[in-house]
Amino acid sequence: MERKNILVIEDEEKIARFLQLELNHEGYYVDIAYDGRDGLDKSLTNNFDLIILDVMLPSLNGMEVLRRIRQKIETPVIMLTAKDEVTDKIMGLDIGADDYMTKPFAIEELLARIRVIFKRLNGSFQDREQSNSILKIQDITLDCEGYMVRYKDEKIELTKKEFELLKYLMINKNIVLSREKVLEKVWGYEYIGDTNVVDVYVRYIRSKIDDKYKIKLIHTVRGVGYQIKDE
Repeated sequence: MERKNILVIEDEEKIARFLQLELNHEGYYVDIAYDGRDGLDKSLTNNFDLIILDVMLPSLNGMEVLRRIRQKIETPVIMLTAKDEVTDKIMGLDIGADDYMTKPFAIEELLARIRVIFKRLNGSFQDREQSNSILKIQDITLDCEGYMVRYKDEKIELTKKEFELLKYLMINKNIVLSREKVLEKVWGYEYIGDTNVVDVYVRYIRSKIDDKYKIKLIHTVRGVGYQIKDE
């Protein structure tokens, strides 16, 4: 198997070096950037398979680095931060992070999440009907290949994670999906105790679709999770 290239953008030298040694031990090639501007430059001028990005960085903070990365490339990004606020996690995920870890963290968990991201990119998490490029329920049409959602003929603007969540719910129509299952499939990691982000993103989608067009698309199954019904 081809070795993966990982960029670590982290201003704390001890942490950066620790991550480099551990990732090297796991068989990954690793490059390091110690500030936001250098990290952004390396991200856009080199072909990395994954970026590990700290939030608190000199010269350019991690959120802005991620924002600029997402304007150009779709390389998977795992955010690292000392903050543990749900709003900070949601901001990072909403901008386009693939995962989010709070310091201090166990290196074993980080390595596991890296493996999950690479497995997902290799197509290991295929769900039924995922080969269908066009999904349609009620008057909502989702184009998987064109990355577009419409209500009748009107385009609906969704963020990347909103799109992926709606797609997963539509693919599994008429099935009640737990928050834990949604986290695993959409965010790419197993349930570790915080499923609030799923509820927040369901609210985002409802505000853009259910509330705006006066339809009932996403149903809450109390105590279990969410479901889209194809009635």
